[in-house]
Amino acid sequence: MAQAPDPVRAPGSAVLHHSIEAVRAEVARVIVGQTDLVDRLLVALLTNNHALIEGVPGLAKTLTVSTLARSIECSFARIQFTPDLLPADITGTLIFSPKDGEFHTRRGPIFANVILADEINRAPAKVQSALLEAMQERTVSIGGESMPLPDPFMVLATQNPIEQEGTYPLPEAQLDRFMLKIVVDYPKRDEERSILQRALDDDLVTSRSVIDITEIARLRAAVRNVEVNDRLREYIVRIVESTRDPVRFSLADIDPLIEYGVSPRAAVFLARGAQAYAFINGRDYATPEDVKALAPDVLRHRLVLTYEAEARAVTADQVVTRILEGVGLP
Repeated sequence: MAQAPDPVRAPGSAVLHHSIEAVRAEVARVIVGQTDLVDRLLVALLTNNHALIEGVPGLAKTLTVSTLARSIECSFARIQFTPDLLPADITGTLIFSPKDGEFHTRRGPIFANVILADEINRAPAKVQSALLEAMQERTVSIGGESMPLPDPFMVLATQNPIEQEGTYPLPEAQLDRFMLKIVVDYPKRDEERSILQRALDDDLVTSRSVIDITEIARLRAAVRNVEVNDRLREYIVRIVESTRDPVRFSLADIDPLIEYGVSPRAAVFLARGAQAYAFINGRDYATPEDVKALAPDVLRHRLVLTYEAEARAVTADQVVTRILEGVGLP
């Protein structure tokens, strides 16, 4: 009996995987390092989800997002979040035309394929509510009319973890809409040297489009075909359940540290993320290593820690690390 072709290595899918490599290479022409950030942004793109990017200023968060957007032939909008921002500044509003005596809809920047919400935690609650509808429902209400957003639609938000002045904590409901919370670290020594060299040489590189919206749809379809077997599904369920009942999984040491465990959405995002991460790494099947690689990004903003954890200076990442150490394969 003829063996079924490997979805990633079959002729058509090989071309699709080449598209992923083309995007990676194009971003690498502009951005030095940050490969983990780029891969996770691709995971969000290929699963039709949103990502929150956190890091201190100067780590190329905004540049990476804009470069990725330019490598895709689709519309891009950057929204600078400020305390005086209004919902209409994002979604749009009705404008009265004296010429014909009628109201006309003026669409806001949210009607783009890729949205960069820069310093998202600087906007007040009303603005966050407007963005929440767009992220979850993928529609916008203007003047009582519900208008669909384009497809693909992805919000990539950045926030600065060290500034508290003039910031508003994101509500848990909105944090849960982000598939990933990506923490960006400082560059390595050789990467820093390359950044310095480019700056001194004034070597500014601009990116160009290498794939289009049609290709994104094909890539997403291929990702959905990546195998997640029963054993891996059970492993994901065990990880999620361990955040709600650590004692049952012999993790009594972290039980006093967790106030609330993660929602079922975390399990879905872990599975979808593992599919995408496997695909961009050239495989047609997901593994426990794929789940472990994305678990901190999927779980860190969904875990609600106790005051005891705060008093002991225990972070969500440390709790996730302990869970991955303690929860074995079924």
